[in-house]
This record gives sequence, C-alpha cells and structure tokens, in this order.
Amino acid sequence: MFLALGRLCTRGSRAKFLKTIYASKILGLSTSAKMSSKLKNAKRIEGLDKNVWIEFTKLAADPSVVNLGQGLPDISPPNYVKEELSKVAAIDSLNQYTRGFGHPSLVKALSCLYEKFYQNRINPDKEILVTVGAYGSLFNAIQGLIDEGDEVIVIVPFYDCYEPMVRMAGATPVFIPLRAKPVDGKKWSSSDWTLDPEELASKFNSKTKAIILNTPHNPLGKVFTNSELQVIADLCIKYDALCISDEVYEWLVYTGNKHLKIATFPGMWERTVTIGSAGKTFSVTGWKLGWSIGPKHLIKHLQTVQQNTIYTCATPLQGSMYDHSVNNQNTGKKIGRQVLHSWIQPKTVDPPLVESAEAESMGLEHPWILVSVRILEPVL
Repeated sequence: MFLALGRLCTRGSRAKFLKTIYASKILGLSTSAKMSSKLKNAKRIEGLDKNVWIEFTKLAADPSVVNLGQGLPDISPPNYVKEELSKVAAIDSLNQYTRGFGHPSLVKALSCLYEKFYQNRINPDKEILVTVGAYGSLFNAIQGLIDEGDEVIVIVPFYDCYEPMVRMAGATPVFIPLRAKPVDGKKWSSSDWTLDPEELASKFNSKTKAIILNTPHNPLGKVFTNSELQVIADLCIKYDALCISDEVYEWLVYTGNKHLKIATFPGMWERTVTIGSAGKTFSVTGWKLGWSIGPKHLIKHLQTVQQNTIYTCATPLQGSMYDHSVNNQNTGKKIGRQVLHSWIQPKTVDPPLVESAEAESMGLEHPWILVSVRILEPVL
C-alpha cells in the first residue's frame, strides 16, 4: 500500500491528497491541524525559551560586528595551560570517563587551594563538585536545593540565567536592585552601587529559601565589601536562608580592592554554596569547567542532580587543570603551594585586560566586566 501510494505521488496533487488521507487512516493519525497536548512543552519551561546570548551570538555572526555583550576574554589562554592539555590528551586513560563528581586529582588540588582561604579542611570527595562550567554549578544548586513555592532573592542587575533557573525549579524570584548614589564632585564608581539594608531585609520572609550573590559582580564590576556581605550574612542566618555565591571572577580584582568569600563569615559555611570557574581565570571559557564548594550536607544534593543529568565532565580538561599546577613535582607534599601559586598568578595578567587609567576612569573594581559595562552604559 505504501509503495503504491509512493508511486502515485508523482502524478499530481490528487494523488498526494489520497496518500495523505490513506496514510493517516492506516497509522491512526488525526488530520486535525490542532497540536496534541502531549506535544507541547513542559510547564516548568513555559516562557523560558528566549535567551539573550543566543540572540547576541546570531547578531555577532556577521564578521563586521564586534560582540561587546559576552564575557569573552581579551587575551589568549596561558601557554602552559594549552601545553598541559596537549600532554594530557596523549594519555589514553585520561581520555576515558572519570569520577562523576570531579577528577580525583583536580578535586584534591582544589581542596588544597581553597582551604587556605576558608581556614578549614575541605573534603575533596564530599565538599567539592566539578561541573560543566559555573552554569552547571548554578543549575545543580538551584535544582538540588530550591523547591516549588520557595522564594529566591536575586540582586539586580544579574547574570541572565539566574531568573529562568529559579523559575524552572518552580520557585519565585524576588528582585532587589543595587542603587547608585553618586556624590557631586566624586568620580562615579561601581562601588557606588549598593543594596539598601532596609529594602533588602524587607525581601526576606519565611518563604525565602536562598539569595543569589554575585561578587565580583557581573555586569557592574562591583566587589562587595565586608560590611555589605555582613548584612547579607546576618539576614541569611536570621531567616535560615541559603546563599548561592557566584564568584567566577574571584581572581580578577584590581589593586586596592579585595575579594571576600561570604562562606568565610561566621555561621555562613554551613549554608553557602560557592561557585568558581576555570573559564574566566585562564581565558578558556570554551572548556566549560566550573566547581561548587560547600558543606557535604548541601553538596550531596548537587551531586544527585549531576549524576542524573550530565554525570561527569570532560576528563582531559580536568586533568590539564591539575597537572600544570604540580608540574615537575616528585611528591604531593608541595601541592597546596604549587596550586595556590598557579591559580593566583592569572589575576596579574600580562598584557592587562584594560589599561589601568581606562579602568579607573570607568570606576571598575575588577577587569573582566569591561565589555559588559560598556554595552550597558546607555541604560544606566
């Protein structure tokens, strides 16, 4: 029957019409133009189909267009990072699946690095999760910790994925703006954008599950101060709320400013998931390699999400991030010092991302946000 109808297709529109009718009857298909409800999207992604970076990428595909919208590095990745990736790719075992929650050597290196700042031991197997970029860390944290009916405080302006990820989890984003109060005769700086403590406090209530913090901040370039972080910490503790702290620009801070981790504040380690990234630090955004750090009672829920979604991250990329840090070391005794040195060095990039005078004139506190600030200038 199908063969005969296929031959009839070349004999005009009547044959095509017959083919459509007969095939529909044989297969039990409806000829109605109305789409079946079973073919529609899940409610959890309703209204989330638009993405600013998809649009930017399309517009920037024109070779005559300069993309000032995305956080693309202005400098090439360090040679030692690229060389290590080449070396690792030649090792057969490092081209196979690795531990789902992070390559063993990498999570150990990360624990050695970060415990220098937290002043406590970090269990590499239970308190660190390597993810597909910081994006993956955010997704795991929100899916693993945020429930339907919860409220999540989002500081405005914010990185675009915060809101849709919160909504996808069935929660409600509650927005709180950074407000600028420039003083006459004073140079305008990103530090002039602040949260009003009373306004922030009014956003917290019994439904507040978490606040998403981003410091150093994208797109303003603001580095939150000790006092500003303390206000947030006090409210989190008062309302028993979590803090998802996006710190992907932690190593990129200009002299005179200091990045502080809210997880190091009293009472905050047990309620904070801190997110980091190799992409911004080493100019390898295409590697999509990030991590989450926090107490095991929180990280275990992020691990559950990961093991049931992407399962693991690329082994060679993880291997190269670790191996270059301990190059030429015969033992693991000096691993902490070596990793710390390698990861801090990129913040003093050469050549600089922007000239110091230009950065100061724009009031930036950290360099990576320059293109984002430029594109937002007309609407600030």
